[in-house]
Amino acid sequence: MNCTVCPSSGADRQRAHRIATELGLSCVNRLTEVTTPVALVVDVERSWLQRVSEPILGPVSVDFASSAMLYRRRAGHNEPLGRAVGVKADRFPTVFDATAGLGRDAFVLADLGCQITLCEQLAPVAHLLAEAVSIAKLSTAQKVQMAAERMTVTCADSTGLDASGYDVIYLDPMFPERSKTAAVKKDLATLQALRHDSDQDIDATALLAWAKQQSVSRIVVKRPVKADVVGKVKPSHSIVGKTVRYDVFVQ
Repeated sequence: MNCTVCPSSGADRQRAHRIATELGLSCVNRLTEVTTPVALVVDVERSWLQRVSEPILGPVSVDFASSAMLYRRRAGHNEPLGRAVGVKADRFPTVFDATAGLGRDAFVLADLGCQITLCEQLAPVAHLLAEAVSIAKLSTAQKVQMAAERMTVTCADSTGLDASGYDVIYLDPMFPERSKTAAVKKDLATLQALRHDSDQDIDATALLAWAKQQSVSRIVVKRPVKADVVGKVKPSHSIVGKTVRYDVFVQ
């Protein structure tokens, strides 16, 4: 794993070492001692990823109560996402998010009323997600708290799990979604550094093949609006937004 745990300046070193042990990662006492491309920096209550290889970038964190997530909850693109998954006024599907990443779409679906499992195979990212969910459950914003109660995080390779029993499998092989904004470029570059030379690369075709073997009624694959379908498999239908497309496979 291309990640090392270290405490932030003045933070509890014991907490950093405990988290490193839990995640199976090495730990150092200062950021300057990190020799991996990415550090998981542990503060008193929160953690974040910090790219330390060139180019040096700002921190990448998960905060479901942030202003950016508040905007995302209200954004118009939530409607096609909800439609793709099958959310209706009286129907809130259970969802297995097989490529959780930084959890942005998962939180939107939870906010729409879905019970959702966020599966993330990279341990440092899964840690950020679990930490963010725990903090969101204590939020003073009731809707944030309610959404967090619908979210469960697991650290695993989705293709080794049985997702039968869920209504929907959600796949976002873009990890995370493509965007021209500086913030998302920073997130993507940091996650790419974390994944570099890893055997945990996302194979969209293999993911879809695995999903089709599961006993679920619907699979949703998120794609850039002009991208080819995954594995050349024709979806049952597609829901197209401004920048992304949701290919829906009804089983």
